[in-house]
Amino acid sequence: MSKPDKDYIQWLVDQSMLHAAKQRALHYAGQARLWQRPFAEARPRDASAIASVWFTAYPASIVTRDGGSVLQALGDETLWHALSDIGIQGIHNGPLKLSGGLRGRERTPSVDGNFDRMSFDIDPDLGTEAEMLNLSRIAAAHNAIVIDDAIPSHTGKGADFRLAERAHADYPGLYHMVEIKEEDWTLLPEVADGRDACNLHPETVDLLKAKHYIVGQLQRVIFFEPGVKETDWSVTPVIVGVDGKARRWVYLHYFKEGQPSLNWLDPTFAAQQMIIGDALHSIDIMGARILRLDANGFLGVERRAEGNAWSESHPLSVNGNQLLAGTIRKAGGFSFQELNLTIDDIAAMGKGGADLSYDFITRPAYQHALLTGNTEFLRLMLRQVHSFGIDPASLIHALQNHDELTLELVHFWTLHAHDTYLYQGQTFPGNILREHIREEMYERLAGEHAPYNLKFVTNGVSCTTASIITAALGIRDLDAITPEDVRKIQHIHLLLVMYNAMQPGVFALSGWDLVGALPLPAEQVAHLMQDGDTRWIHRGAYDLVDLDPEAEVSAGGMPRPKTLYGSITAQLQQPDSFATQLKKILAVRRAYDIAASRQILIPDVQHPGLLVLVHELPAGKGTQITALNFSAESLVETLHLPGIAPGPVVDIINERVEGDLTDSGDFTITLDPYEGLALRVVSSTPL
Repeated sequence: MSKPDKDYIQWLVDQSMLHAAKQRALHYAGQARLWQRPFAEARPRDASAIASVWFTAYPASIVTRDGGSVLQALGDETLWHALSDIGIQGIHNGPLKLSGGLRGRERTPSVDGNFDRMSFDIDPDLGTEAEMLNLSRIAAAHNAIVIDDAIPSHTGKGADFRLAERAHADYPGLYHMVEIKEEDWTLLPEVADGRDACNLHPETVDLLKAKHYIVGQLQRVIFFEPGVKETDWSVTPVIVGVDGKARRWVYLHYFKEGQPSLNWLDPTFAAQQMIIGDALHSIDIMGARILRLDANGFLGVERRAEGNAWSESHPLSVNGNQLLAGTIRKAGGFSFQELNLTIDDIAAMGKGGADLSYDFITRPAYQHALLTGNTEFLRLMLRQVHSFGIDPASLIHALQNHDELTLELVHFWTLHAHDTYLYQGQTFPGNILREHIREEMYERLAGEHAPYNLKFVTNGVSCTTASIITAALGIRDLDAITPEDVRKIQHIHLLLVMYNAMQPGVFALSGWDLVGALPLPAEQVAHLMQDGDTRWIHRGAYDLVDLDPEAEVSAGGMPRPKTLYGSITAQLQQPDSFATQLKKILAVRRAYDIAASRQILIPDVQHPGLLVLVHELPAGKGTQITALNFSAESLVETLHLPGIAPGPVVDIINERVEGDLTDSGDFTITLDPYEGLALRVVSSTPL
């Protein structure tokens, strides 16, 4: 085996993100622009003020015009007229930059929906930089912003990783990768022909830890799949470096084998340079105003003498996020985190880190309320938000996104496993409560009761919002859905819209929500699920404005699923459609500035299916009450809302008086099955 060709190494350097970041930094060094804005503290309410309703796109699922690109479709004037009409204020495109890996000079495809970045350039399969700039301009013309992604935890196996394998310059410092001495290669498995790595068995990881090479097994194995990913560590074949030395590397990957984890505490500080350069590129070149910090809770990993490595709730993640989020604020942007860890972590990361956080706290809880007809666990989680000092206005309350419905409930699994919680009249340790909730949801959401939804490894369930609802309704065969079923599904879908939209903070919904998508039959995406990733069933193609009604697959090759609502252009012509009623809800949200309200009360209730949230509206607009019935039963209940000035109670969506809040704070509410009301107390007492 000979040293790599110098021309090839230079070609890799020219393709690398670290090199691009160093070039990008030259535009800022010694300039005044990064000192004009505050950056030390997160500003969630300022972030949501510029856009509090987001459409979350998924590039692989976008149906385009015949011969058109994904970015052309996302920048289509017809689409933006419809989105603006509904009330969308921001578009989160999902990752658009070139992803995947390199073999020699040949590109290999993404292994995780473009979350394995290898370049700052736009993925040519999705469009061009000019089309991206046009999307930013079209969004701005409709008073909306573009939201992009930074991925601080890992990359793909592009030029940066290939240079690291060859021990070139600073590149090995990018990754959690360790050179194994040749005399210990016998401990390592052989890498099969055609593969560039092999996952290590737990016993091998333990041996390497004992020999002081690596930190050992982590606190959990994300995406665990027997025979595919049994640990977070993989090994390369023999690779000859630029110095002529043959090496085998063991490297960390929290996620898939093709997503090597970055090292945020290395003397080169290469990871910080690269990721901050990527973020600044997204703001200044791609026109983004907000960036998602994906998997941002996995920046620190540390050996422990006993047990598994410290890999979650690590202070380095907090510090790394403060650096990245602070730089984004310095440059005039904001950030949000999609952090599925404990509530402690979400709170800690929000102090100087990301401005907004994805609501992993109550997302599984509101789905549990729907599946069981009982809101007690949901109230528990809503109150936990306040207990940990999190402002609900800092949360992104969402319907479906590209990931599974996560049921890890990490909060009750790690730090709070032995804390006690009162639930259904009994006291449970956190770990027992977690298992109880998970069992209830798995039983109702997948398997015999809903065979169209699939478990996603140990994390949760792959499903659409519509197929969560069909499971709640006891529908086992999606092909047997009747027009009456569609009306019920839409009605419950709007209940979930109200739960998320009638709270302070950001409300987000997907293209799959807008068209009422059902999951794809597993056999249609079997080729994508060979590594156990069942999420592809809920990522079917959608065409929001009939750009190509005859297309059977998206530009990214995703098949069209069965959809219940139709395109949003058609829906907006129908007074009772999902999109039209969504538009009414969002108009009220905007008129009363509910995004900027303060959540002041989550009262106890008698009926198990009832949830009530009380908000203080800004600018002296009074008190707003969101009342939701998550059950299949009608209910009548008298609420006691202390400390709120009395007056008429008005349904602000349907513009009718529902009754009066008495001097003693009592109000009787009547709700049909799965009905939601957005109410305002019109106080006669000066505020």
